[in-house]
Amino acid sequence: QVQLVESGGGLVLAGGSLRLSCAASKSIFRFNAMGWYRQAPGKQRELVATINSGGITNYADSVKGRFTISGDNAKNTVFLQMNSLKSEDTAVYYCNANSVTGLYWGKGTLVTVSS
Repeated sequence: QVQLVESGGGLVLAGGSLRLSCAASKSIFRFNAMGWYRQAPGKQRELVATINSGGITNYADSVKGRFTISGDNAKNTVFLQMNSLKSEDTAVYYCNANSVTGLYWGKGTLVTVSS
């Protein structure tokens, strides 16, 4: 089993920044990829950004140029740096890990962007 714990969410003004962290219970080297997804009220969960074991990143069009995903292997942690936040970024953000043993999810952290 893999545990993922997100942190760093909160209330921020539009145009501000937040950095989310996802701490994994096992080495992130083990995972094929890790990612961040989000779910806004009344909407389906959507992909925000992913990073694979080779360090290749992928972003949703809506966050390109504003968000950056990165990993710290020594800390078994993946980060999501979010800049120039907009009200439409308000959502619960979930961390995801894709491994040979399955897909794992954290419980999420709430990001609220106030305009």
